[in-house]
Amino acid sequence: MGLELYLDLISQPCRAVYIFAKKNGIPFELRTVELLKGQHHSDAFAQVNPLKKVPALKDGDFTLAESLSVLAAKSSKADPSWLHGANAWRPPWERTSFRRHMQLS
Repeated sequence: MGLELYLDLISQPCRAVYIFAKKNGIPFELRTVELLKGQHHSDAFAQVNPLKKVPALKDGDFTLAESLSVLAAKSSKADPSWLHGANAWRPPWERTSFRRHMQLS
């Protein structure tokens, strides 16, 4: 079985993951989890994601359940070069260049 995405397109993080996969031509099987019906609280979904949150990605036995992690994992199946900009998302004290500056001072 290939990549499975557990999403509800009513959720903005789910839409971001869905659009990213479609735009980059990443093949996946969509598993709709209807949030308004409470399907994310079901025992069946808890086996996929014990946190009972969407989006979730399942690739064989490997499961991710955080939207940024899902995007990062999916990017490795597409073009990993976009992750080079991920440093901008970190607080200044976690950035490599900032630490290097602090060590030189």
